[in-house]
Amino acid sequence: MKITIHPLFLLLLLSIVLYGDIALYSVIIVSLLFHELGHFIAAKLVGAKITQCKIVPYGGEMTIKDELQLSYQQLIIIAIGGPVATCLGIFISLFLPDMLSARLIEVQFFILAINLIPIWPLDGGRILCYSILKWRPFSKIFEFYLTASFYLLTVTIIVLLYLLPQTLSLAIISLFLWSKVIGDWKYRKYRSAFEKIVMKRLT
Repeated sequence: MKITIHPLFLLLLLSIVLYGDIALYSVIIVSLLFHELGHFIAAKLVGAKITQCKIVPYGGEMTIKDELQLSYQQLIIIAIGGPVATCLGIFISLFLPDMLSARLIEVQFFILAINLIPIWPLDGGRILCYSILKWRPFSKIFEFYLTASFYLLTVTIIVLLYLLPQTLSLAIISLFLWSKVIGDWKYRKYRSAFEKIVMKRLT
């Protein structure tokens, strides 16, 4: 599996370093890798093959081979893997020395809170979207979800930019999510067509 780092994540870390909290840099890296390890283990459990892991501002993105051929149940399990690992990380942190545990718990709670927001492409958004699609696979819920996420992120970005510089880190994360939603929106028709072909083969 290939591991890469997105340029915007480096920008996020730079903003942290500029504020003089370099120790936070290492804590964030370790917490994100632990979170992605949860996704990796979950993917292995459902028989999915991970080809690449990219560390991004809100956590990580895993490239799954033949992802669209996986069932919604499998995709839900993979999405849940990250938050479960982060919860485990928080529990383990409770037994570490106070100086280290306080920072680890703070960072991991932040990662957990961000990733459980029910918007695409965060873990919370994927879990909710795939759960609805599992119930109604032929609905246009995916397009609706992308649209709702786009408008919510747009409003969020406007507010965060207005509150700069205190909200720089959150603004970077929101801008990245916004660009991902736009990218997935452009790709949605190909995804829908492929899923219809797969569903016909299964019926």
